[in-house]
Amino acid sequence: MKGQYVVTDVDAVIKPTRPTAVMWNRLEGRPRTADFDRALKAEVRDALWMLTRQWQTGEYQGEDAGWPVFAKIHMHTTPLTKYRSEGGAPEALSLAAPLEAKVEQLPIQWSASGQKMHLDMRAQIGRQWRRMLSAAGLGAYEVQFREKYRFEVPTADAASAPVSAHRGAVQQYAALAGRCIDGGELYLYLVGQAGAPRASDGITTGSAVDEAALDELGDELVKWFASIYRVPAAEAAWKPASLEYAFACSVQKKGAEKVLAADEYAHGHLDWYAFDHDPGEPGFGPLPALLPPESPVTRSFIPTPVAFEGMPDTRWWALEDRKTDFGDVKPSTTDLAQLLLIEFGLVYANDWFLVPFRLPAGTLAEVEGMAVTNSFGERFWLKAAGKGNDQSWHRWNMYTLSVKGDDPVEADTSLLLPPCTAPSQEGRPLEDVHLVRDEMANMVWAIESVIPGVTGQGQSGSEAAEETAKYHRDRVVASEPAESEDYAAAISYRAMTSVPEHWIPFVPVHVPGSNREVQLQRSRMPRTIAGDPAPEPALIEPRTGLLRPGLDGGPVAKFFVHEEEVPRAGIRVTKSFQRTRATNGEAHVWLGVRKQVGRGERSSGLSFDDIVDVEKSE
Repeated sequence: MKGQYVVTDVDAVIKPTRPTAVMWNRLEGRPRTADFDRALKAEVRDALWMLTRQWQTGEYQGEDAGWPVFAKIHMHTTPLTKYRSEGGAPEALSLAAPLEAKVEQLPIQWSASGQKMHLDMRAQIGRQWRRMLSAAGLGAYEVQFREKYRFEVPTADAASAPVSAHRGAVQQYAALAGRCIDGGELYLYLVGQAGAPRASDGITTGSAVDEAALDELGDELVKWFASIYRVPAAEAAWKPASLEYAFACSVQKKGAEKVLAADEYAHGHLDWYAFDHDPGEPGFGPLPALLPPESPVTRSFIPTPVAFEGMPDTRWWALEDRKTDFGDVKPSTTDLAQLLLIEFGLVYANDWFLVPFRLPAGTLAEVEGMAVTNSFGERFWLKAAGKGNDQSWHRWNMYTLSVKGDDPVEADTSLLLPPCTAPSQEGRPLEDVHLVRDEMANMVWAIESVIPGVTGQGQSGSEAAEETAKYHRDRVVASEPAESEDYAAAISYRAMTSVPEHWIPFVPVHVPGSNREVQLQRSRMPRTIAGDPAPEPALIEPRTGLLRPGLDGGPVAKFFVHEEEVPRAGIRVTKSFQRTRATNGEAHVWLGVRKQVGRGERSSGLSFDDIVDVEKSE
């Protein structure tokens, strides 16, 4: 009995006589009872049982998979050097300021429809000017500046309706009139006049010393305002026809200038995905002092396994953290980013390694390759993923730049780290416009939900429209009413219905030279008031600066919006002040625009050629 259980040739005994599955990837228990308490304990009573389970799952098969123990990466880095807005001239790009503050900044709307705007900012500049006069010992000239740059309550007439129709605006004017210097007018005179405008112009000083001191203070006032608010000195990157920003930056790469274009930026946070490599752009021209050479960098690292909450554990007796509930993530069928994240979190455990590499902001980096040494002493030279034809459908990469155009060119595997801001503070919207489609009226409406008030704060567009309409109705002096007649007919004809004054129509018109392509043209609705003695009704103009291109600062011009910019869901465009701090601690404040998806179609109720019932008096 002693040797009867000794097997001299194990392979001959366990060798199957026919092809069979000798390894399983998944083992499922089949409990014979409904009680799972004992099964969940996973009790171990026999060490041989554990060894056989390891053999069944294939843990005894060697994969010759080495563990990366050392990595050396070779990379080229180049800082962004030049900037150009669409239609503007190239200029040097300062990496000290956030790029959003450079791109998004819009001019401040100091006046609209012949009325002053931003009374709060005008008063702030006037208060600063008074302090500067007092600190320089020139307080005696404050009265003259108050008379020359003064606030006056507008006369109650049709032209002053944007002010006179709103009690708060009238009260603000009354509080400032005769008490405060209109610093906005002084600032606009110093920066907007041709020649060499001076702060002492029109001021009786009687002393050349005081005149020179006032002129010096005027220059300091302009610098003070520029240190608080960023106002574009050149052409802004905002494209009114597309309701988006368009600009480009460039770097010096391999002896040539590489242009990175951002043609459709409007979502409020600027990052690498807003840029595309434009191989058809030759460059912005030489700026020798701002073209540093490429700097190749080679660094060594010890790869570190990637770890994250809830990751699958490779040990049999270890359980994942229950705080991460991947089952609670419910992505849509088109949300590829969340689907990839879930697949990574559920499938991969120790298959990914982290090689940290720190880059300065405002840098374009390209990985030339990485040398990896594994635990067997083998070295491998790895290239960046995604190389080859940019139009290849099976090419896979992430966080790299796309190439503009449809030509089969070499893919761009560069990594862009733009000098963007940290989370910035956003003020309340000064303007809020909803562009919606009205299929019944066959047009697009721009609903001014928030309009800029003369006091510098946003105002409800619907309330302002009601107050303005009431103001014009109250001003109409109706003629003597005609004697009422009893009509035999029970119905009457109505040519057109009306809509609220904050609904601005955009009608489709053909693009010149095309019979199929259309664009949306800004139009105006008539203000019809019963008893108005005017031969023709006045046309309602938009109140927001987003819809006023071509109405201020020169001859009236048409304004168009590309038809494809207003989808079926509509869009929402807001304008507000933004504030953030740069890496050097300097604060930046600018006026920017953000575009978001709307909430669907709307109906204005506009109709033509209606038959309505006649209301007869008793």
